[in-house]
Amino acid sequence: MQKVLLNNGIEMPILGFGVFQVTDAEVCERSVYEALRAGYRLIDTAAAYLNEDAVGKAIKRSGVVREVLFVTTKLWIQDAGYESAKVAFEKSLRRLQLDYLDLYLIHQPFGDVYGSWLAMEELYREGRIRAIGVANFQPDRIMDLIMHNKVIPAVDQIETHPFCQQIETQRFLKENNVQIQAWAQFAEGKNNIFKNELLLSLAKKHGKSVAQVILRWLIQREVIVIPKSVHKERIVENFNVFNFELSREDMDEIATLDRKVSSFFDHRDPEIVKSLSIVKIDI
Repeated sequence: MQKVLLNNGIEMPILGFGVFQVTDAEVCERSVYEALRAGYRLIDTAAAYLNEDAVGKAIKRSGVVREVLFVTTKLWIQDAGYESAKVAFEKSLRRLQLDYLDLYLIHQPFGDVYGSWLAMEELYREGRIRAIGVANFQPDRIMDLIMHNKVIPAVDQIETHPFCQQIETQRFLKENNVQIQAWAQFAEGKNNIFKNELLLSLAKKHGKSVAQVILRWLIQREVIVIPKSVHKERIVENFNVFNFELSREDMDEIATLDRKVSSFFDHRDPEIVKSLSIVKIDI
């Protein structure tokens, strides 16, 4: 498995398995189990996904030794703050049946981010988290964290796919030694992505699926990916992206699909900030 080196010297697989929206416990456990059997070693979940228990059961059932796994979960807005973040961390750890996390992310750039980061820095120094980072943070929010805290975020997990390529943001993150990670690699099917003529032509050219072409494109850009599926054949298919390579011309063609805007929502929209912040999840 190809890996990337985070800013604290920790290696992280460039390809992992995500479980966003897999809320059925039985389906989630089975999917994670199949992913681990297929060779995935990075598993990405979140407290707000309400499936940490299922992920933990799948990990235990798989028999894969803990040392080779890279497990990520995230802190939701309602648990932001120094004390509440520490409590939320312990709850996540218990649900996952783990002694430590490989990566803990602040899920959204809202609420008491500073208090949360202070708690995460302490847990990091204690060795209970191997790396800490954020999700959905814009460059200005990343720089704010860098300038006023001791530990630089290791990862920023943001929307990244052919229609929202994050070229400028990735350049900024790289300049500041923060690793970019994608969510919604397939844009959740928006804009009819799997029927896109350009992507279909590249898939045909390489004898691969559109999903595999997208994942390969991101991996060649050194973007960490965490595709999700509940179908065994697609879980296996998404893992088999290391036996072909896109040409420079292929990469340039995909670059023309960039719309430079989110396919979902703007995290700087006051109404989005309000709606995400007032929703309480029964975690």
